[in-house]
Amino acid sequence: MEELRFRQIHMDFHTSEKINTICSEFDADDFASTLESAHVNSVTCFSRCHHGMLYYNSKKFPQLIHPGLKNNKNLLESQIDACHKRGIKVPIYTTVQWDYYMSMNHPEWNCISSDGAFIYRCFDGKTPKVYSPGFYRTLCVNTPYRQFLKDQIEDVINVVGKNNVDGIFLDIVKVVDCSCEYCKKGMLEKGYNPELYEERIKYAQEMIHDFKKEMTKFIHNIKPNISVFYNGSHIGPRTMKDKEFYTHWELESLPSGKWGYAHFGNTVRYARTSGMDYLSHTGKFHTSWGDFHSMKNKEALEYECFRMLAYNSKCLIGDQLHPDGRISPEVYDLIGDVYAQVEKKEPWCTKATEVVELGVLTSEYYKTDSDSSLKKIPDEITGICALLDELGYQFNIIDEDEDFRKYKIVILPDNILCSDFLADKIDNYIADGGRIIASYRSGLNYSETEFAIKRLGISLVGDAPYSPDFLVPTSEYGKRLFKTEYVMYNQGKEIKINDAKEVVKAYIPYFNRTWEHFCSHLHTPSSHKYGYPGITECKGNYYFMHPIFSIYQEKHPKWCKEFLRDVLETLIPQPLIKHDGPSTMTVTVNEQKEKGRYIIHILHYIPNKIADEILTIEDVIPLYDIKLSVCLPHAVNGVTLVPDKEQLDYEIFQNNEISFTVPKISGHCMIELSYK
Repeated sequence: MEELRFRQIHMDFHTSEKINTICSEFDADDFASTLESAHVNSVTCFSRCHHGMLYYNSKKFPQLIHPGLKNNKNLLESQIDACHKRGIKVPIYTTVQWDYYMSMNHPEWNCISSDGAFIYRCFDGKTPKVYSPGFYRTLCVNTPYRQFLKDQIEDVINVVGKNNVDGIFLDIVKVVDCSCEYCKKGMLEKGYNPELYEERIKYAQEMIHDFKKEMTKFIHNIKPNISVFYNGSHIGPRTMKDKEFYTHWELESLPSGKWGYAHFGNTVRYARTSGMDYLSHTGKFHTSWGDFHSMKNKEALEYECFRMLAYNSKCLIGDQLHPDGRISPEVYDLIGDVYAQVEKKEPWCTKATEVVELGVLTSEYYKTDSDSSLKKIPDEITGICALLDELGYQFNIIDEDEDFRKYKIVILPDNILCSDFLADKIDNYIADGGRIIASYRSGLNYSETEFAIKRLGISLVGDAPYSPDFLVPTSEYGKRLFKTEYVMYNQGKEIKINDAKEVVKAYIPYFNRTWEHFCSHLHTPSSHKYGYPGITECKGNYYFMHPIFSIYQEKHPKWCKEFLRDVLETLIPQPLIKHDGPSTMTVTVNEQKEKGRYIIHILHYIPNKIADEILTIEDVIPLYDIKLSVCLPHAVNGVTLVPDKEQLDYEIFQNNEISFTVPKISGHCMIELSYK
């Protein structure tokens, strides 16, 4: 399969059967030429929507063709034909677990909860009522509905012609805790107890795995080598276990929707470790899908697309076709402006791979929840991503199946309990010269009775007897802070020193806050008395007693960042990147090996929390004279701002280190560092 294209559109078309003049103004040539003028080179178009309506001249299901398509039953065919004439690819969309027509006409195909109710998976996260608008009743793919899906996919491929099918996008495919009659029968046949949540989830995960396996084989038997993707709003460890049934990843992450701006960075750093090609979704909408007649601020759309490039992702912008079939020229003026810039930047993004120094183990790997959605990304992962971004370190999010030797340091944030397998793997990694940083529960065995990672040089006493307690900086750790107590908001773990040494002390309050004894509004102040070790070090391996990454996500205390900064600077005196820019500036490092060059991306857009519901970006705040120090594996022999190809002066130091100054950063800039 050829590499994914950089400038894609997802053309939503979930359109009510109550609207009876569908695509009355549709013009295929205008549709495709508008896309072409906006520098679009791939567009996902609809065969079937969440309402259950078809948008092609179905031979097998003519009763499902949208009743409003009176004069244009071949809508999809005409979209494909017009786009293909202009070299634009057209993957075909079909829905899976949301289909209003099927859910209402085949109630026996719906997912049923353990208490006997229909299962709804509402887009806004709320539980809809009987009379709430929406198509969110969930269908079970373990019912005869699975055969209908196969029949519909085969039908659309036959109607539009195999040669015209570039790919199949299957939407809303998630693990569901279902107790319908078909699932209960399946559980019993496999020896599972349907009354137990854990066993229902295990069965549901196996079932959705088998569904993807079966569907991909079915699709590729019809037409080999076309793209296949199952969308579940998030790419995480659960998805990774099924990667053989995907041809690529699509990271749905609309920052102004329910995902927020943090979700993309958390997800892309994990998805890219798979070695698969990937693209990322944002939207032209001010908020999220279905927000008709809204427009995203240009500055925000730039940031979201340029950020995709910085993480070696292809770009996709979500849009929704109006029921009358007219494509909005104003929307594509906006998209075209951004995609014209993307097109100019593409030569420095094609076949690029990340250059990283840290690996961050994700506790998401160990979750068994039915909904592995964006809401389930652990706080500690969001917190550490923010921390490391602000400090300028290059890192991946990894799981225990990854080769740890790729990384100078592996971080176990807050909640990584260790099996014997993981403990042995970490032990071997440290023996080979690697180093770890662990915090709070990380490093403990599954029963949380002792540390499975012996090289931390500590023993568990138990939960810290006081909370909050306080860390006091030293001249080495927290050296940029005042030498006074700093509150650690969340309860930590009390430990005992074995082979480790205490590098930061924890001090205790006068007493814990209770109804019987309390002081002031929030928590009791420090008694100035030593309590127990706060941060320890054992032969280059560090342990933080507090869940510092969760604390950072919850409250963003700068002192957590400063303690971590000094630990990292001790372990990596020469990181890949150092800069004197603000913490709002993001830097990534990629390599194009075939071209013999590194590409540094610098982004400076600031999402603002002005509205209650979403973050917005309205302004580009330029930066001037930002100094970077770079230490990369290959000796650099040229530094160039691209795509404008402006040469920058640079200084050379020992160990391939160079430094240079970027005169101006206006939102996004790329710097090419060539090597021999």
